Amino acid sequence: MPTNRVPQPRLQRRKAGATDLNRLEMRVVTLRRAVPVNRHYLFYPPILREACASLIFAVLLKSPAALAAIQASDCARAAKHSESRHGASMLVTQNGRTVFEHYANGRSASRRWPIFSGTKSFWGIAGLAAVHDGLFRLDDPVSDTITEWKSDPRKSQITIRQLLSQTDGIEGASYLQRSTIRDRNAMAIRLPVIAEPGTAFIYGPSHLQVFSELLRRKLRGRSVISYFEAHVSSQLGLHGLIYKKDARGNPLCATGFELTAREWARLGELVIGSGEYHGRQIVPANLLREAFIGSQANPAYGLTFWLNEQSRKLSGEADMERMLELPWQNAQWNGVCICKDAPADMVVALGSHYQRLFIIPSLKAIIVRQGSGGNFSDAQFLRLVLGRTQ
Repeated sequence: MPTNRVPQPRLQRRKAGATDLNRLEMRVVTLRRAVPVNRHYLFYPPILREACASLIFAVLLKSPAALAAIQASDCARAAKHSESRHGASMLVTQNGRTVFEHYANGRSASRRWPIFSGTKSFWGIAGLAAVHDGLFRLDDPVSDTITEWKSDPRKSQITIRQLLSQTDGIEGASYLQRSTIRDRNAMAIRLPVIAEPGTAFIYGPSHLQVFSELLRRKLRGRSVISYFEAHVSSQLGLHGLIYKKDARGNPLCATGFELTAREWARLGELVIGSGEYHGRQIVPANLLREAFIGSQANPAYGLTFWLNEQSRKLSGEADMERMLELPWQNAQWNGVCICKDAPADMVVALGSHYQRLFIIPSLKAIIVRQGSGGNFSDAQFLRLVLGRTQ
């Protein structure tokens, strides 16, 4: 005897891919056409409801945003972990909204805190702004501007990209941070090359100090600090920054800024916004992406930003601060990441004593941690924030 019943679909429980979603969508459309609907009550028979529910579930499985909402309860556990390790502040935002904010150990939302080498990433953005302005290209030889280097067989090979990625081979020269130095730029450009350009990652203030001199010359008498403020800090609403200028007025680009957690998060907003901040395009998106490409010498470091890219592979986690304490010849940067359980597109502005600005574009998330050192673990902290602990 003929029947109008539609066969029940056999919906398999498996991870939904693009093909699975397409099949489910086609099945729902087919069922809607084949199954009579009581339009008076807007009632859909169980078979159609089941197919629609399966489609929604599959879409949710496919949507990282749906599964990756950061929870305030997870953040609270991370804050407790941070506070017990001399944490001062913690701020988490996602999709432009504050998920969690916490201050401890006598700190407050309005009190600025040293971000140390987190300062470098702001100057990296200034470098990209200068590229956009046509002052230079990333792969230009530095010796085109610092002409004293033309006669040096190794310095003449160094590019601006290598300055910003700290792979130029120049001595790191941590002593450049001393306040007694009269002209840091002049001292920096005279430093020796101790490795072939492009072959070694040597962390230190020297590279950005050379960059400061290059930018000074390109500006032809205009102030480097004024340029930075016009193109970066003022665009982000940051004022009253500490530049630790030497006697010649040269800023110390490697360290020095003090910011509240909310102020530092603005740099994260710029990255999440693909170079745009509050409607202003500070750096073009395609140019900003250059900052997040590692080098052969250190795949975990781009142009003044640390990268979690190697978490895509079976990488080991590393405490980057402790790695930087090793002699540069002993540090192994291949096959290491900040946190294997954090998304691979996470980038980090990192300062001494565990000052951190974690930026995760795929989650549209920004995580700020400030503190006074302590036995802190980036990987464990991130697992707590992201709810990925056992």
